[in-house]
Amino acid sequence: MGYFLLKTEPSTYSWADLVKAGRATWDGVTNPAAVANIRKAKVGDQVVIYHTGDEKAAVGVAEVVKAPYEDAKNAKLSVFDLEPRVPLVQPVTLAQIKASPAFADSPLVKIGRLSVVPLDTTQWKALLALARTKL
Repeated sequence: MGYFLLKTEPSTYSWADLVKAGRATWDGVTNPAAVANIRKAKVGDQVVIYHTGDEKAAVGVAEVVKAPYEDAKNAKLSVFDLEPRVPLVQPVTLAQIKASPAFADSPLVKIGRLSVVPLDTTQWKALLALARTKL
């Protein structure tokens, strides 16, 4: 199973929007590195939704439910479908993530503009521990 962190501006599309929709296509990603990460996703992979902007916090867990496929609006891009699973008991701030040794070498802290970030198992577990959330 793989793990990813997906960044979104909550005023554009939030965790609450995903929960309300029940299922969404994760699109609008144009950064080549982020698109490459989308293409690595598989059905069943777990993703944490991270709000950017003023909030700067991880807020919920979703699951990839449809494997990556070509974006209908731009054949050079890829998208996948996801469904919400659980909100995090405690949102995890960027400051907490940066302070965690598990994320020292993560693209999450080294490449701030990357909107789809792979997480390894240690990072995933650290994030859930900080969130006081069990899956």
